Amino acid sequence: MKKVLLEMEDQKNSYEQKAKESLQKVLEEKMNAEQQLQSTQRSLAQAEQKCEEWRSQYEALKEDWRTLGTQHRELESQLHVLQSKLQGADSRDLQMNQALRFLENEHQELQAKIECLQGDRDLCSLYTQDLQEAMWAMAPSADGGDCCSTGSVPGQ
Repeated sequence: MKKVLLEMEDQKNSYEQKAKESLQKVLEEKMNAEQQLQSTQRSLAQAEQKCEEWRSQYEALKEDWRTLGTQHRELESQLHVLQSKLQGADSRDLQMNQALRFLENEHQELQAKIECLQGDRDLCSLYTQDLQEAMWAMAPSADGGDCCSTGSVPGQ
């Protein structure tokens, strides 16, 4: 019976040893699981922090996008106004160029008329001078001689 008791004691010790080893394993697994949980919680907290940063950046970028869209629409509007003004200026420039060409042509025509009239005046002046000379040549002089013999024309 002692032998049975010793065997039972050995079995009890063996079971206790196995139980201790099992408990040790479970405890190690529990500690590993807790470490993994803490690591996962840290990773989750970091991910949430990153997510919040990205959300803030997203909201800021979205607001910037809205502002840029508004500025873009305002600039497009200004561009249309400027294009309209440019078309008006181009139209006025075209009209001014046409008026300038018209005035230049008119100036050239008037210049030609002036030159023609100056030529006519010069020709008339020559005719008048010739007529005056011819008249003085035919008129008797006061001293009894003719004006042609002296070679002078009165009034000159």
